[in-house]
Amino acid sequence: MAEGDNHNGVSRRGLIRTTGTAAIFAAVQQAFPSGAFAAGSGPEVKGAKLGFIALTDAAPLIIAKELGFFAKHGMPDVEVLKQASWGATRDNLVLGAGGGGIDGAHILTPMPYLLTLGAIGKATPMSILARLNVNGQAISVSKEYLGAKADLNAAKMKGVIAQRKGAGKKISMAMTFPGGTHDLWLRYWLASGGIDPDKDVELITVPPPQMVANMKADTMDAFCVGEPWNDQLVAQQLGYTAVSTGQMWMNHPEKSFAMRADWVARYPRAAAAITAAIIEAQRWADNPANTTQLASTIAGRDYLKCPVTDIADRLQGNFTMGDGRTFPKAAFRMKFFANYASFPYKSHDLWFLTENQRWGKLPMSLDTRGLIAKVNRADIWRKAAAMLGGKGPAGDSRGVETFFDGKRFDPSNPKAYLASLAIKRV
Repeated sequence: MAEGDNHNGVSRRGLIRTTGTAAIFAAVQQAFPSGAFAAGSGPEVKGAKLGFIALTDAAPLIIAKELGFFAKHGMPDVEVLKQASWGATRDNLVLGAGGGGIDGAHILTPMPYLLTLGAIGKATPMSILARLNVNGQAISVSKEYLGAKADLNAAKMKGVIAQRKGAGKKISMAMTFPGGTHDLWLRYWLASGGIDPDKDVELITVPPPQMVANMKADTMDAFCVGEPWNDQLVAQQLGYTAVSTGQMWMNHPEKSFAMRADWVARYPRAAAAITAAIIEAQRWADNPANTTQLASTIAGRDYLKCPVTDIADRLQGNFTMGDGRTFPKAAFRMKFFANYASFPYKSHDLWFLTENQRWGKLPMSLDTRGLIAKVNRADIWRKAAAMLGGKGPAGDSRGVETFFDGKRFDPSNPKAYLASLAIKRV
């Protein structure tokens, strides 16, 4: 997987330096006329429709399209289509491309499980093929709470919450989809500070790109969302970042790339090709030398449609929290590939399912391991990595995870983890 590998006189570095999608595509076609497959063993189809939400962590899909990695792997007709919300992503996955929807998506990691179970609509079996990133989300608070100096310690919010509720004000905090990652980060943070997310505040659902506008309209007290919207809130002086989620759980899993299971079953080589293209895009995106180009590419009107600086600052690891705190060269910045960030660990999927059980969103009787065995296709990730000359970690578990409040999640004993949590619905 060396970055400078040369094929037919065209190096990968040369491809990446080529400017313009058309020029890149032409170079790719010349260098890899049959993609990365041997003759007669290429993808069964040349395209797929993939959805994304306007978030920095959609970058691997956008870059794979813009820099020609899909084309390189024999999938030149892949479309990367913006979705209005996670609800719209769900609906379009249920429809499938044949019904006017999409085949796969940049998605909140729990959603493929909720879709497979039929917990959020019509049961639609899904396959997780890769993790797209670790870290890179945040909990932002309205400037009305500046005096609380909220940070990792959510208990600092209690006094202001009580004061505002005493004045007859409703305390609303936004996340992006019930049972999704942002819902779970916000709930974990609040509960760690002794604030019950179901009783002490009202959690509302707001699409990621609408978070800042809603805070400006004073319709919420706090929100949890992916970048760049937390940085944009600070840039517009509407609030501050209490905590970046990597501070809560360093190198935590976040978005996934998932496809409809029937599509993967019908086109297994195409699924591996798409995954290989995304892995290459993740490797490229993790290179600090590419951060400026990455930010400017995904900032465009077809993608995030926001100022480049709102994206680039935190991608580079430079966090200005908006309340006087700064974290230059932060270790908790978003990562796409380093240290197997791209690998879909099954132990991480188990944590997400366990947290949804914690909050009563999934039954305790659920066969979580059996479900993970069906949905998590780490085998396809490994196949894609092998196509690139690489390999994944030794196993499918990253082992015991430790959170900022000292809680530990041992994937071999999720019940012990649940028992250690004070606020829960089970």
